[in-house]
Amino acid sequence: MFIHKIDEDLSLKLIELRDGERVFELTNNSRGYLREWLPWLDATIQLEDTIDFIKICLKSFAENKSLNTVILFKGKIVGVAGYNSINWSNKTAYIGYWLGEEFQGNGIMTRVASALTDYAISELNLNKVEIRAAVENQKSRSIPERLNFVNEGCIRQAEWLYDHYVDHVVYGILAEEWNKNSRSFDIEKCSDGDLTNGNR
Repeated sequence: MFIHKIDEDLSLKLIELRDGERVFELTNNSRGYLREWLPWLDATIQLEDTIDFIKICLKSFAENKSLNTVILFKGKIVGVAGYNSINWSNKTAYIGYWLGEEFQGNGIMTRVASALTDYAISELNLNKVEIRAAVENQKSRSIPERLNFVNEGCIRQAEWLYDHYVDHVVYGILAEEWNKNSRSFDIEKCSDGDLTNGNR
């Protein structure tokens, strides 16, 4: 099983079927909050919907196409994050994440995104990591910006969000840039806000 310890309080664990009840509970408790930027809330109305999602995640992981984890903060599941997809041909990983509303403001997602980026480059030997966020989702955009990702431009009408399209900003960082600059931010000063960008 994939388990990655980030620090004393924080770790990532491969999502499993037994996590379904807690992930669904977390989704329900933060439903209104998450729905502002995530397109799948209306399709997740019962536990079975979350279980189906986890089954898809595990199948994709077994096929070496993605890695979805639960975020454990002080031993409790507080969100989901990982590589929504991995393009092995181009050696690129695409990070997605969401965090329960009550756990915002602890710098959790900045540390998670940093760990996922470092793992992709150092352990998976990938050349690039991308994070995408809605143009108006400033708090989610602050995560890659804080980690020295480069703003690579805007994809217009990239996602249908219930009743309207939203544009996405694409952030990317290359392995050589990460290895050079990854320790130049002060993670102790991080304070996460609305940290959602598409990961179930």
